[in-house]
Amino acid sequence: MKVDCPTCSASVEWSEESPFRPFCSKKCQLIDLGDWASEEHKIASKPEEAASPDAIDVEEIEAMLAKQGDQFFSH
Repeated sequence: MKVDCPTCSASVEWSEESPFRPFCSKKCQLIDLGDWASEEHKIASKPEEAASPDAIDVEEIEAMLAKQGDQFFSH
């Protein structure tokens, strides 16, 4: 099956041979990640469902990430 890269629209084979699928490359994957990090991409929610910044436990997230092996961060 072929899909379009969400970043550049290049055709990508959806298979084990395409490690960055649905992206065509690591570059497009990182561009997309940057868009999420800068909040250019976001998931809409109802105003009453929006989490306040105080509700996010950054230390808990950092502790979970610290437990992950190097393989978790390699892709």
